[in-house]
Amino acid sequence: MRRFKQALTTAVLTALLVGSTAGWASESTGSALSGPLPGTAAWLADESLGKELPDPTTATPSEVAVFLADLTDTQQRRLAQDHPTVVGNLDGVPVSLRYEANASAGEQVLAYDPRGRGLIVRVAGDLENATHVSVLVPGSDIDISTFDRTAQSAADLQEEAGDDTAVIAWAGYTTPSGIGPDLATGRLAETGAERLTRFTEGLDATGLPDPSLFCHSYGSVVCGLAAPDTDASDIVVMGSPGMRADDVTALGTDAHVWAAKSPDDWIDRVPNVEVLGLGHGADPTSPDFGATVLPADDVPAHDEYFTPGTSTLTVFAAIAGGDL
Repeated sequence: MRRFKQALTTAVLTALLVGSTAGWASESTGSALSGPLPGTAAWLADESLGKELPDPTTATPSEVAVFLADLTDTQQRRLAQDHPTVVGNLDGVPVSLRYEANASAGEQVLAYDPRGRGLIVRVAGDLENATHVSVLVPGSDIDISTFDRTAQSAADLQEEAGDDTAVIAWAGYTTPSGIGPDLATGRLAETGAERLTRFTEGLDATGLPDPSLFCHSYGSVVCGLAAPDTDASDIVVMGSPGMRADDVTALGTDAHVWAAKSPDDWIDRVPNVEVLGLGHGADPTSPDFGATVLPADDVPAHDEYFTPGTSTLTVFAAIAGGDL
């Protein structure tokens, strides 16, 4: 009983420590975005092509890609103009068509949903012609209003990796906000993993290379849960509270798993436990976990792994560019 109480206490401590990277708050996020994409009803009612359009809720990215491949460029563009909120967010749609549908949200925006705190996905580099593709999965407190720092990290990684690499800043899930149970549980990560898996399936359906996933903080929980179902070539976690797996084998992936943690990262104070659904499990940088541990001694803080000049950005770029 004493050991159980100690474990429970540790798990509760985890809930308090796995905190916000943008400032401490007192409430959790609430519900993740759910339901059909905005504009789905009008999309499904569209009979202009003389055939049914794929249901955004049930059609796989491959089915979407096959459907659109049978259309002319003019037909594709008309769908983007008439149904931008569907075309702009539908995995399996060609990159250029998604850009066109999301043009009002900025350049090279691959997804945009302003509901709630909002979801957004933006590309750094030439995704359509890239030899290598990376997806940056952020942690807590990232939404449309705070997305610029994730976009900047993606831009810094892409610049370091070179012109043949595209980096996608993927704020495509509802992240935890402030201090609360969402930070220490897998609820939002489970939904995020489903969305990330579908997103990577969409990349594959449109003929893009298998991606490398770069997963920061709570984003590493998302990547850990998504690992068995993605075709990622590499999974890189940094400042991770755990991946909800005991070791690399338990992730169920063929990807090369890498991990980095700065000695100056406050995440090191978070107990690596998972008890009664609280906590995210083993430290990915621990020897028993089995990941390749990357140097991070010069990273000054939890949010600085992509800072230009750090050893982490240098090695991340080598991984992203296929040099490691």
